[in-house]
Amino acid sequence: MMKNMAKNNVIVVGGGMVGAAMAIKLAQQGKAVRVIEKHPIDAPQVLNSDDVDIRVSAINRFSEKLLDQLGAMPLLRANRLAPYEQLETFERGNDHLLFDCHAINTTHLGHLIENKLIQASLWQQFVQHNIEMINPSSALTAIEQNLDSITLHYNEQSYTADLVIAADGGQSQLRSKANIGITGWQYQQHCMGVLIKLDAPQQVKTWQQFTPTGPVAFLPMQAPYANLIWYDDANTLKAFKALQPSELKAHIIEKFPKLAGDFEVQSHAIFPLARQHANNYSQGRLVLVGDAAHTINPLAGQGVNLGFQDVAALAEVLRTADDVGCPLMLKEYERSRRNANLLMMSMMDACYFGFSNQIAPLKWARSTFLKLANNTGPVKNWVLKYAISGELS
Repeated sequence: MMKNMAKNNVIVVGGGMVGAAMAIKLAQQGKAVRVIEKHPIDAPQVLNSDDVDIRVSAINRFSEKLLDQLGAMPLLRANRLAPYEQLETFERGNDHLLFDCHAINTTHLGHLIENKLIQASLWQQFVQHNIEMINPSSALTAIEQNLDSITLHYNEQSYTADLVIAADGGQSQLRSKANIGITGWQYQQHCMGVLIKLDAPQQVKTWQQFTPTGPVAFLPMQAPYANLIWYDDANTLKAFKALQPSELKAHIIEKFPKLAGDFEVQSHAIFPLARQHANNYSQGRLVLVGDAAHTINPLAGQGVNLGFQDVAALAEVLRTADDVGCPLMLKEYERSRRNANLLMMSMMDACYFGFSNQIAPLKWARSTFLKLANNTGPVKNWVLKYAISGELS
């Protein structure tokens, strides 16, 4: 019998949400997959913990479908998640744009889920798919490639594969070691996330208000929790870092529209904002996915959804490949994703800069846009379908 010479040995570097999804998707295709992760988690412990993560993602319907295919969504449905039915954008005053799931005959627009629960639900699938976990004792020191393989060197440890997938985030070591450049910038504003305990029934609407100093947003998690997002000048938010919960609550009451009930501040975190896009998504047998390839303004929570779309696109390209690391096939993946990611990045920036500007003609244009958009049913519904499905058709 002829030996099977298919080259399907894959290493995924980074076991976060996107990296874990990528590993499972390829393992489901019968490929041999290893995951290198410096900070492994105890998935059962995370799923059984009452500790609520301040980091939350707005998972759209495309991502929900992918998580179902990967076996993670049933675990999430049995844990903490919050479907949302409406999404509203508005400025101070009466101008607003409201998206409602019932307008497109669906039960919900998406789910708000803690990042750590998504990651743990994916990690729970590793054993059944024979995904090997590697916890290196040092940082990546070098990448070595030849025509047939790629090797990662971690001081005295080395790992060879047919394909390496970089899912190691916006500060990707792999991207840097491969000398893949990026374009982008740091936004002047920072962002503060605030986990609150809200004395109100389960909320089904997520909203975002644009103010002269930046957007504020409400993300309803599973009751009684919710997440508040506050964009502002970096120095303003840094001054809040050491505040006691009661002190921060006073600032929130002053800044935010009235919430559905009284609330208690549980925790808060402040982080800078950056946009960056890799000049290439692949080099030889190395390919980038998720934040390693692109980071986006988190204005509409599309970052992880774009990463999951990368996962689906790369898996489709590699589905029938005899050599998963074939550079030509990796460039095919890049062609399928680069423009779509750039479009979403540009749309978010247009919203961010357009609504942050207080020039009078632009304010009038914004008001007119919101009124027209909210009353143009077919166009609004097309935008809504794109936002929740990730597809233009």
